[in-house]
Amino acid sequence: MAPPIKLAYLVSHPIQYQAPLLRRIAADPEIDLTVFFCSASSLRAHHDEGFGRVIEWDVPLVDGYEHRFLPAIGDDRSPSVLRPLNYGLARALHEGGFEVLWTHGYTRLYNLASMFFAHRRGLLVLNRDEAWEGGMRRGPVKRAIKRIFFTGLRRVCDGWLAIGSRNRDYYLAQGMDADRIFSMPYAVDNDRFRGMAAEAAATRDALRAELDIAPGRPVVLFASKFQTRKRAADLVEAFARIAGDAACRAPYLVLVGDGEEHAALARQVAAHGLADSVRFAGFRNQSELPRFYDLCNVFVLPSVLEPWGLVVNEVMNAGRAVIASDQVGAAADLVRDGENGFVMPARDIAALAGALRAVLSDPERCRRMGARSLEIIGGWGLEQDLAGLKQALAQCRAEAPA
Repeated sequence: MAPPIKLAYLVSHPIQYQAPLLRRIAADPEIDLTVFFCSASSLRAHHDEGFGRVIEWDVPLVDGYEHRFLPAIGDDRSPSVLRPLNYGLARALHEGGFEVLWTHGYTRLYNLASMFFAHRRGLLVLNRDEAWEGGMRRGPVKRAIKRIFFTGLRRVCDGWLAIGSRNRDYYLAQGMDADRIFSMPYAVDNDRFRGMAAEAAATRDALRAELDIAPGRPVVLFASKFQTRKRAADLVEAFARIAGDAACRAPYLVLVGDGEEHAALARQVAAHGLADSVRFAGFRNQSELPRFYDLCNVFVLPSVLEPWGLVVNEVMNAGRAVIASDQVGAAADLVRDGENGFVMPARDIAALAGALRAVLSDPERCRRMGARSLEIIGGWGLEQDLAGLKQALAQCRAEAPA
């Protein structure tokens, strides 16, 4: 039996969404994985700018796989493009006899430098990130600079691990060869979220009582950071248009999260006279969220410039209908318009209200959409990730110069 491929993964910090994937890769006998973190900031209580508060994750982030924290000059606060100033990876790659460097993103200066170093030393280089065009517009100067940048990056990176169709389209638009792009979808631990959602059903009535939600009335859920780009205000506005519609069966809107828009959202709810039907549930940690997925009838993510939105994956594992904007990356791959939910134009409040009305006014249709969500997400998980990574490793190794 051939020895396992020695794979080094460089990422900014332990990420709650990535931990299950890293454990799955580490369990595969064909891959010898070591993860190199630039910062340990997420392992302790830290201020999250998006939530606007101090948080501490309640799920294991570094269990079940080999990992190291790279030394850094200065503190290791939440990483940015330049911070922290790490060192030591080059030596670790050489001494560890690694064959492949996989990076999460190329915009951090240390990641970019590491990719060039690894390429110079003869390692294969893979990259995975969230890049897509979104709603961004660039002038001719920025476009020219970008072309030059990617011309150089194409010579360094042997393979691109696409998280979804829009990410793949982005790589193609930058001139990447199609046969160098491998599907490694943004996924969650489907089994875990399905199991937790099933367990949550037993406490559903208790959660309704906690939130003062009357029995029999449907629930619309938003769960994300209260940031402007998440467009929760659009959802409140659309909800105001359908809340009094008898066909919608007196729905509730539950807003889970926190952030800079909290006060403005509260004022908006009051201005519309919706205090009796809107609930602010506050920040909820990872282990608590499945209870809210189980509680709702339909989940809404109306964001702009949302590269993916893994919360969509999570709630689909609870078997719920999903409404997402066309600027949510996950919508292109996971939300089949009219099948398991609706995709509406970002910022289009009338379209969002119409989608809400269509789901809430037909309980049987809502149930079918939820069942379809379960079917779709079943083919978009960690096993597909592992298969895509192994395909990239096998092909890039086979084509590497002797």
